[in-house]
Amino acid sequence: MARFLVNRLLQSLVVLLVVSFVVYMLIGLMPGDPIDLMIAANPELTPEDAARLRALYGLDQPLLDRYWNWLTALLQGDLGYSRLFAQPVGEILLPRLLNTLALLAPVLVISLAIAIPVGIYAARHPYTKLDSLINLMCFGGISMPPFWLALLLIMLFAVTLGWLPAGGMGTIGGAGGVWDSLKYMVLPVTTLVLLSIGHQTRYVRAAMLEALRQDYVRTARAKGVPEGGVVYRHALRNALIPVVTIVALEFGTLFGGALVTETMFSYLGMGKLIYDSILGNDFNVALCALLFVTIMVLLGNLLADMAYVLLDPRVSFQARAG
Repeated sequence: MARFLVNRLLQSLVVLLVVSFVVYMLIGLMPGDPIDLMIAANPELTPEDAARLRALYGLDQPLLDRYWNWLTALLQGDLGYSRLFAQPVGEILLPRLLNTLALLAPVLVISLAIAIPVGIYAARHPYTKLDSLINLMCFGGISMPPFWLALLLIMLFAVTLGWLPAGGMGTIGGAGGVWDSLKYMVLPVTTLVLLSIGHQTRYVRAAMLEALRQDYVRTARAKGVPEGGVVYRHALRNALIPVVTIVALEFGTLFGGALVTETMFSYLGMGKLIYDSILGNDFNVALCALLFVTIMVLLGNLLADMAYVLLDPRVSFQARAG
């Protein structure tokens, strides 16, 4: 296991280095820079002032030199300073990361709690009317644009019925507390669950259909194993292996993939932070936030590999390391 973890750590470091370089180059090649935004906000700034500010922030240096300076500072624990938020980058990232975790944890739990039993039922009753209805609803969930679904929920529950707030994270001037925060999370969580549950159900159904056709399932039934044991102890355990892969990828990509949902509901998470920092040409925040998303994707893949070992005794850490 130690060899496996060391190999994965080295691979992750290489991936992070490549991602940081590519993202830095792409952001650096974007038209304009933070100084242009300052000039647009304050027309009294002279060209001399702009040149002095570019020299102060190092924006007058070649792009490769700027990347090297940023990388060496990062390796020393200096994430930089946010011009847009007027705070050190580390002080911005941690609260936003916790907000996103608080949003995505119930999304994954609720969506899997629904997708797994529904997918199992559809696989056990394939090509029936109810299976067709489940497939139709899954395709509808997969096809819905996030912004359209968010607007629909806002119009229904916030504007028409007035049951829930349209956006934000807490009542302004209110007492706050857990219950006040929870009501602001209902609509974004519902949006992400409806967007996730469709393809999760489809993957569970497909994996269970394949597992139920295997010889070991027919053997277990021939030996008189109860149907519940056949489905949940034999078929489901093997069917969960591809599902774990999808969930692990979602665990990482939802950190950045929730960008549209967090923006629509003004939820201060990692997705909205990336959106705001890129629009504001805040290089330090955008880079560090995107690297955190990459780390979450790599962590999700690592957890998936560890889950494979638990689900399938034929898989070992030595095999994964090789």
